Amino acid sequence: MTQAIRDHKKLILTLLSGALLLILAVVYIFPFFHMFSTSLKTFAEANMMPPRLLPEEPQFQNYAEAWDSMNVLHYLKNSVIITGCTIIGQMFVCVPAAYAFAKKQFRLKKVLMPALLFDLLVPAQIVFLPIYVIVSNAGLLNTYRSLVLPFLYSAFTIFFLTQSFRTIPDELLDAGRMDHASEWQIITRILIPSARSVIITVALFTFVGKWNDYFWAKVLTTDETVRTLPMAVSGLLSVGDGMIHWNVVMAGNVFLFAPMLIIYLLANRSIKQAFIYGGIK
Repeated sequence: MTQAIRDHKKLILTLLSGALLLILAVVYIFPFFHMFSTSLKTFAEANMMPPRLLPEEPQFQNYAEAWDSMNVLHYLKNSVIITGCTIIGQMFVCVPAAYAFAKKQFRLKKVLMPALLFDLLVPAQIVFLPIYVIVSNAGLLNTYRSLVLPFLYSAFTIFFLTQSFRTIPDELLDAGRMDHASEWQIITRILIPSARSVIITVALFTFVGKWNDYFWAKVLTTDETVRTLPMAVSGLLSVGDGMIHWNVVMAGNVFLFAPMLIIYLLANRSIKQAFIYGGIK
């Protein structure tokens, strides 16, 4: 009888967990569904109350209108250059820094690690003014460098990689030193291959953050020369006859979202491995 009660409780918990996961999935997925659905609606359908879930007849010309209004290729080029340079630069800066925190002993380590953790809590709105002043005084406003150089350091990336590097046995590093490997060779031939999934994951996080970045592009640029795709999408709010054409705006958001979806699907396996084997429990 007791076993039957336990099995009954276990079944109830399983059903409740499944229902909760289903609700969370719907809540998470619905905004994306709404974006795609609205991007195919007419202007009247996009502003209908109560809203209609699906368009009566898909309007693919919304994508053509968004493409022409945004000058997509120009802003896409800027986004690719800035995001790519930021990811590559962060790997050169953050991987050695994480290696030092994880495997080295040095002065001020006990001070710098808490400072790194504190930096995770500091919002961009607090530090934007000194960064703006430095970039402005250096004459870098409205350049690719202004949107890349200040972001080569990332407290999140260093912390995430530090936690992963700590799980790599010291014996592997010692074996490399016995073979007269330099510190750079230890990083490139031992640490990076051992933490490949975690590095791909933090690179993906950097990609998403930089690709979607609107705040810094707005602060550090004043013209359209080096502005990125999120700025172009925001410009769609002012396109039209004085009224916001949400169907066109959502089509622009699809252009912004599509590369992230593709890269996530490609990196999905590495993300799962990073959280399972990377020491982040």
